[in-house]
Amino acid sequence: MSTVAPLEDNSEPQENQSFCHPTVGDIIEAMESFAPPQLAESWDSNGLICGERSATVRKIMLAVDPVNDVAGEAVEWGADMLLTHHPLFLRGTNSVSCDDPKGKVIHTLIRSGVALYNAHTNLDSAHHGVAQALADVVGLESDEPLEANDEYENLGIGRVGKLREPGTLREVGWRIAQVLPDSVPGLLISGDPDAEVRTMAVSGGAGDSLLGAARAKGVDAFLTADLRHHPAGEHAEGGKPFLICGTHWATEWVGLPPVADFLTTWAQDNGYSLTVRVSHLVTDPWTLRIPTGPLSEAVTYPYRDEERERERLHDTM
Repeated sequence: MSTVAPLEDNSEPQENQSFCHPTVGDIIEAMESFAPPQLAESWDSNGLICGERSATVRKIMLAVDPVNDVAGEAVEWGADMLLTHHPLFLRGTNSVSCDDPKGKVIHTLIRSGVALYNAHTNLDSAHHGVAQALADVVGLESDEPLEANDEYENLGIGRVGKLREPGTLREVGWRIAQVLPDSVPGLLISGDPDAEVRTMAVSGGAGDSLLGAARAKGVDAFLTADLRHHPAGEHAEGGKPFLICGTHWATEWVGLPPVADFLTTWAQDNGYSLTVRVSHLVTDPWTLRIPTGPLSEAVTYPYRDEERERERLHDTM
């Protein structure tokens, strides 16, 4: 997976000056209180991937993806533990050879004494997890999951609610673009840009499987990521909700700062000295976007009205 330049981060991590440090096991226990394992989907993989539970953690770094550039950043910073959203081995493996990129991640971390832990769909669904963080940053008043968890009725994948500041699909799209971290693909929008949007569903990461759930909620728009051509196109033929498609990384990265805040407060409350850092390394696979077609046509056209946009472009040249 390729990476592009890190986002600017002017903040300096603050270390609690207490007399002792937590262990890997302590942090796992804290994370399981924040994102209970019972919230995870049955197909998912979560937990400690490498490292000793008894090892001391002075510095912990948070990231979306356990890729080699992130592992290198953690080692260079001097982290004792790396907490990622995505698992390293979602479907298992029979080798951790350095011939394989994932195996190389393991070797890099173990050589430097860095533990690796992940919280995936349990963090998506948690009370202050990825879904709620995404709802918060886009200005969605929500306490309802898009798809409820069987054991926790008020928690689950995604969130549904009313926008604090309604607007046209175009306006809402621009506002969302301003609050998500930057990545090469940006946002794709399906629907009439001038249509009113008052209610919305959101779900970070791949959202193909949730298109039906979003429609069932009767919302005006659905913000998610990784929408494929056929599912998105067939959905659009049926009308609302309009689709706002970001990148997988950007729509899930917003869930990391709340985890950092939680761990910082947890450490302070328990008398631990712990430095917490959120990685700003962009781990989307895309490093360059080149518009296709003649320059005058490389734009986003109004909903099913290409001629109107061509005329507008001609008038502004």
